[in-house]
Amino acid sequence: MPDIRLIESGQMGRVAYGRIAPNEDLVQSVEKLCLAQGFRNAFVRGALGSLIDACLANTDGSCQVIRGPAAEIVSLAGEVRAQEDGSLQASLTGVVVDADGLVYGGPFVPGANPVCVTFEVTLEEWLPASES
Repeated sequence: MPDIRLIESGQMGRVAYGRIAPNEDLVQSVEKLCLAQGFRNAFVRGALGSLIDACLANTDGSCQVIRGPAAEIVSLAGEVRAQEDGSLQASLTGVVVDADGLVYGGPFVPGANPVCVTFEVTLEEWLPASES
């Protein structure tokens, strides 16, 4: 497999803090928070919360379901990118712990990660030089 890397110049912009409500999807809500703030591109800088159940993508395209009642997110990283059609797409990866203390990691599947009680997230806007 070829090693492809993209180097992009730009600068950091505004910072936004958001709270995601119960039963809202983690990935889709991060996209909505960016839209509400007018961020075309952003990085996740911090997060705290749990999911009812978590769904992480496997390399074969299947989904690893981590059952709750509260799957705790230990770490979350990712970015949101503007698409050519103007929509936003979040790519979020994290580490999740289930009620038995078992640890899982991988990319979160959009539409399959409902927030348990609340979820706080910090986003930092990215302003690519090509868009300045």
